[in-house]
Amino acid sequence: MLDALVTSIVIFTLATWLGVALINRVPPTLHTPLMSGANAISGITVVGALILAGGGHGWISSVLGLLAVIAAMINVVGGYAVTDRMLQMFKRRPGGS
Repeated sequence: MLDALVTSIVIFTLATWLGVALINRVPPTLHTPLMSGANAISGITVVGALILAGGGHGWISSVLGLLAVIAAMINVVGGYAVTDRMLQMFKRRPGGS
């Protein structure tokens, strides 16, 4: 049990470090297309979090699942809002040039 916990913490730490390293190397012109792809992945995360929250595995799993649903939904909604705002910049305004 302790070995699984330590392994999970190490994997989480490495994944976090790798994610930050990759995001810092992305040029600004690619942020909007990558954000759209990340929103699709976050949608999958929402489904997994819902399964965890409603799986009946105990109250700790339900609470962690609820927190995961909230975090993933904030990511999805915020990502789509930013993507929509970026796309609005490229629309022509009526009467404008």
